[in-house]
Amino acid sequence: MFRMVLQKSNETLTLLLSSVLDIPVENIVKAEIQNPIMPGEAVDSKEFQLDIVVLLNDNTFINLEMQVVDYNNWPERSLSYLCRKFDNVVRGDDYIEVKPVYHIGFLDFTLFEDHPEFFAKYHISNEKDGYQYTDKFHLYVIELNHTEMATEEDKKHKIDTWAKLFKATTWEEIKMITSTNPSMNSTAEEIFAANSDFMIAEQCRVREDNIIHERRMKEALAEKDNKIEEQAKELEEKDKKLEEKDKKLEEKDKKLEEKDKKLEEKAKELEEQAKELEEQAELIARLQKQLEEKGIKD
Repeated sequence: MFRMVLQKSNETLTLLLSSVLDIPVENIVKAEIQNPIMPGEAVDSKEFQLDIVVLLNDNTFINLEMQVVDYNNWPERSLSYLCRKFDNVVRGDDYIEVKPVYHIGFLDFTLFEDHPEFFAKYHISNEKDGYQYTDKFHLYVIELNHTEMATEEDKKHKIDTWAKLFKATTWEEIKMITSTNPSMNSTAEEIFAANSDFMIAEQCRVREDNIIHERRMKEALAEKDNKIEEQAKELEEKDKKLEEKDKKLEEKDKKLEEKDKKLEEKAKELEEQAKELEEQAELIARLQKQLEEKGIKD
């Protein structure tokens, strides 16, 4: 629906770009979608792409993309798309002629769990002092699930309103949003028209089924990973207990070894004592014999 509404309504596309890029509407002379699709095409294709490539005022490329399932690869994916589009110098022209590029992602999940943010802008800059390397390379992320974190600046440009509109699931919500934002009436009309179009509705239904399936698969995999992690933890605890048991047995064996050594030393001492006693007995026997022999002579 995001794809078709922006493709069918140039007014909606213009208003959206004006809000996100902070450009007055009157300064947007031309917003041309470079990769239009026909409703109903590639409905069953798993690789069906929903990104929208826009050439703004013939001098700036903008890639718009809606992502509702977290595949854990958004930073790499968005950079890949952005870099491909940045390579737009016509053969024979100087690199200075490269057109500025933007990748704007509308995500229905938190990109960085340790750093949630409604509207984040990323650029290439110096690590030490933040000095910008180029003003032609831009990566924007709008997290639809964090509209409550919108700043006053975001609200001023109605970026949070667009987010709420994209998240709306009922006509009542859409009417409530557009009633206080008349400029979005055309957007609401296009959403209604797109929902009335069988091919578009069918395409949205298939996409929704795919998304539900992907989410369930992801949940199932996550559950399986959790079980594997729990089993690994249990095995680790068992290994730890066995290790402790082995350590105790080792200590016990060491003590027994020391005891055996002491017993061996004691036995050796007793053996030496017995030998000494035997030698003393032999000496006594010789002395007695000598005395007896002497007694006979006397």
